[in-house]
Amino acid sequence: MSALFDDWTSNRPLASLGTNSGAEPLAFQGWHHFKEAFPPELIRQAIEASDSDVVGCFDPFGGSGTTALAAQFLGVPSTTVEVNPFLADVIRAKLAPYESDALTRAFGQVCRRSRRLAPDAADYFAYAPTTFIQPGADGRWLFDTAVAERIAAVLSAIDQEENENHRRFFRVLLGGTLVEASNVVVSGKGRRYRRNWQKQGVDRTSIDDLFARRTTRAIADVHRFSSRPRPRSTVLLGDARRVKPRARHSLAVFSPPYPNSFDYTDVYNIELWILGYLRDAGENRDLRQATLSSHVQLTREFAPAPAGVIRLDRVLDRLDLIEEELWSPWIPAMIGGYFADLMQVLDRVDAALTSGSQCWIVIGDSRYGGVHVPSGRIVVDLATTMGWRVRSAASFRSMRTSPQHGGRRALPETLVVLETPS
Repeated sequence: MSALFDDWTSNRPLASLGTNSGAEPLAFQGWHHFKEAFPPELIRQAIEASDSDVVGCFDPFGGSGTTALAAQFLGVPSTTVEVNPFLADVIRAKLAPYESDALTRAFGQVCRRSRRLAPDAADYFAYAPTTFIQPGADGRWLFDTAVAERIAAVLSAIDQEENENHRRFFRVLLGGTLVEASNVVVSGKGRRYRRNWQKQGVDRTSIDDLFARRTTRAIADVHRFSSRPRPRSTVLLGDARRVKPRARHSLAVFSPPYPNSFDYTDVYNIELWILGYLRDAGENRDLRQATLSSHVQLTREFAPAPAGVIRLDRVLDRLDLIEEELWSPWIPAMIGGYFADLMQVLDRVDAALTSGSQCWIVIGDSRYGGVHVPSGRIVVDLATTMGWRVRSAASFRSMRTSPQHGGRRALPETLVVLETPS
């Protein structure tokens, strides 16, 4: 199993075990761009460092599927929880078994079928926000009519595929083209319109070209690693604070959203709407409510901060003192609610693990109004109060601060290794 994993990762050099950034891209990673993800090498290190054989790996924040895919390459069963339905399908698509020749034939059928279809974009995407399809609102829209018509045609063609795995595979790959074929770019600062987008526009054939290139590369990934193991890999859609996995595991590896006031749901807002995962504003709000309290872009009730954690109390006291200087008055409540949410997650993880199992957490610090929020150390304090044994806690890279703080490299990212309460 290790040899196949080495073939996948090519023993590439890593700047840090906390991120793929700067490292050579791997097969499957290009299926969809993910803002942040730790490398699969971290999963192998966690498995190798376990005190006993790992018979199941648990990840309550599936994201791009790194934990599940790395475990699959290493022959280890896994359970993944992901709240975002599009990302849950990205993970399922990466894990699913395929026959590359059958995928190639199905792709040809999708392309031919889509050329015969001409759905009306306004009707097909009638459920989407008005800003999505030309003429949009206030003179702005994400997709020109001609581009939206091609997207609708390809989606209609995909929906006619009989094989469920094929349908998911093609929809995920089409999703990976959407931002590039739109009039906007998406970054850590949110969504913004491209320069001169109204004059330059987007060629209607761009979606076909982008989809073809992405699908060809993905089929090559499938073919190259068709012999990888197929241990049980379960993907559960839901809130990490509430989902209860049925199986018991002997390792957990995950990275929760950081308390950096960045709404990760917004990053995938285009895919969620265009691919039909969201059909109305209520579903959008429900999804955002099901995420951790890591941002203030949504009006919500934040859970009270955990009591008796001195380090967290000091941070919240300092934030309360400068509340009027903060760019949002909800930041102190968000920070307290975030760590209350993490305590719920740790309860779920504990219930999913066998006695003596390890839990590896990658988490980053944040800063508001000059007040440093040492997330890694606070997690250690929280876990200790809950009876977890702390094996280690070490910083392994510095992240950039948020745009509000100038984007300087100043905030540590920490790997916390815990052991389940006995």
